[in-house]
Amino acid sequence: MDNILIIDDEPQIRKLLSRIIGLEGYEVFQAADCQSALKQLKLHRPRVVLCDVFLPDGNGVELVSAIKTLYPEMEVILLTAHGNIPDGVQAIKNGAFDYITKGDDNNKIIPLISRAMEQAKKNLGESVKCKESRAYSFDTILGTSPCLQEAVELARKVSATDVTVLLTGETGTGKEVFAQAIHRNSRREARTFIAVNCSAFSKDLLESELFGHKAGSFTGALKDKKGLFEAADNGTIFLDEIGEMAYELQAKLLRVLEAGEYFKIGDTKPTKVNVRVISATNRDLKREIEAGHFREDLYYRLSVFQIHLPPLRERKEDIEVLARSFVQHFSRQLGKTIEGMTPEYLKALQAAEWKGNIRELRNVVERGMIVCDRQLTVQDLPFELQHKRSETTTQNHSEFELAAVEKRHIARVLQHTRGNKTEASRLLKIGLTTLYRKIEEYGL
Repeated sequence: MDNILIIDDEPQIRKLLSRIIGLEGYEVFQAADCQSALKQLKLHRPRVVLCDVFLPDGNGVELVSAIKTLYPEMEVILLTAHGNIPDGVQAIKNGAFDYITKGDDNNKIIPLISRAMEQAKKNLGESVKCKESRAYSFDTILGTSPCLQEAVELARKVSATDVTVLLTGETGTGKEVFAQAIHRNSRREARTFIAVNCSAFSKDLLESELFGHKAGSFTGALKDKKGLFEAADNGTIFLDEIGEMAYELQAKLLRVLEAGEYFKIGDTKPTKVNVRVISATNRDLKREIEAGHFREDLYYRLSVFQIHLPPLRERKEDIEVLARSFVQHFSRQLGKTIEGMTPEYLKALQAAEWKGNIRELRNVVERGMIVCDRQLTVQDLPFELQHKRSETTTQNHSEFELAAVEKRHIARVLQHTRGNKTEASRLLKIGLTTLYRKIEEYGL
């Protein structure tokens, strides 16, 4: 509901205005002075504020400036019993929406509030858009490693065009973040951005989600459904895990890219769309083509411009700045004051393999933030990372010992087989009994 705060030290004035404004369908809150007004602002976040000029603990003209600094999307209308031109001029300079006299202008209040409410909504929309633009700016992609900066530079250049982009790289390397940044820095940035994970749907369901269907086209299709391509018209659609898309469905996507049209399920007329397609995969699509799982013609349409996102293990110089940014983020989210990370904690992060890349690092920091008290230490890491740190510390003293090499090799094979000892013994070409003895001997 659209809400309004009335700030006035006269209870009768507040009661009268609340009744008049409340009858128009607005939710109204009240405050008698500046101090209580600031508390109400924080608690209820009203879109419009009606404020008296003379208050017990301050001046309404000066309060306007404070409100607009704290909440720039709000609109403030000043009320005074004795209007004067200097106050009016200063109020407008401080950001007031308008300045009116009590009593004489009562008939103007509701229309004025309506206009102020519309402006506040517009301000809020622009504020959200501005925050989104900042959130998905290329400048917020953290890291100074050459391989990352090369990817960012390529993404900056292609964002100004309308060509299709294929983002490749391991899971958790930030492909959707890059896709968002490309969209937000393109000519389509004011239009819709829709992200779809192709691996999250069956073939038939994905077809219906992407392209829509007509009522009666299949059991359960009770009404026409607009597909995501239609919803993203003139905007951008991000197809994550494109390598998981069923082979039969790939032909329909190819038609969209080549002709800008497709047929909804059960429709006899094509639907025209103008959509930029950004896709991503952690698979080797050329191998998928050789295996007969992916269309070669679709691959070349999707990969007009290809950007590879490096795994975290190839940009370890970026781990510290990423970790610090996550500490700041979760400090705000969890409401905790954390002094930072110990040198040993950072060394442990540097030693990790990060198979889950940035997503895994984020999860590890979040977990540590939950369990730690003042500072992130090695003890706040998951057990396997503490163990990895211990192995790395002692590796220099044992890397040439045959037993140490054998222990590491068996451990890797067991990890590869997910603990399946029969399969591990087959790969190692040793008997199962021997493997069990080695496991016990090395404490695996």
